[in-house]
Amino acid sequence: MQPTARRIGMITPSSNTVAEPVTSDLARGLREVSLHVTRLRVTRISLAAADTEQFGEDAFVDAAGLLADARVDVIAWNGTSGSWLGPEYDRRVCGAMERATGGPATTSTLAVLAALQVCEVKRLGLLTPYTGDIVDAITVNYAAHGFPVRAGRHFGRTTNFDFALTTDDELDTAFEELAAQGCDAVAVVCTNLRAAHLARSWEARTGVTVIDSVAATLWDALRLSGGTTAIEGYGRLLATPAGTPEANSTER
Repeated sequence: MQPTARRIGMITPSSNTVAEPVTSDLARGLREVSLHVTRLRVTRISLAAADTEQFGEDAFVDAAGLLADARVDVIAWNGTSGSWLGPEYDRRVCGAMERATGGPATTSTLAVLAALQVCEVKRLGLLTPYTGDIVDAITVNYAAHGFPVRAGRHFGRTTNFDFALTTDDELDTAFEELAAQGCDAVAVVCTNLRAAHLARSWEARTGVTVIDSVAATLWDALRLSGGTTAIEGYGRLLATPAGTPEANSTER
């Protein structure tokens, strides 16, 4: 690791056990990149006030301030709360973090939407661990941003820690069902689902593009920090990065 390495800061949900190790695996071959992580308390996912209040703007600004002490080049919220609270909320949070730190910021939801645009997705499949009300909110938000959901498969869970216990067999079955519905891409929306390692085999078997939330977050953070290096072995998105933020620009 060189002293001039690009430093990527990430904020993860406190009960998440997937985002950090998977992101480290994805970035393992990037010798010019270092990852730096802090946490924001998140334990349950629902539309109840006590659970949506976990994602208050002040909490993100405080976490971003800690990462700024490490002089990171970009900060990413490695969580998908904006998918149901609304991408506009994520944009406001990013604006607050950017004003507080002086550097660029993104979120998993903004990254997924950017990846869907770059991949020119028309028929979206949605794979999540969430309950129906959360899924309904995500579906409305994605459609409003140009990505109507053609088909979905969801596990109906609320405890964030438990999302990580979802098995490869469960994910395989859900993905195959979505691919059979004629989707041209499947978005895995949750950074506590361990799916990035399955993307390559899913794509090879079905031809359906995989937009995994953890992989998309790293992809967006890399391009915001000026990275263009391809990452092989984890599917099309990371293997053919979009380049700098100016290329294939999306509304942020």
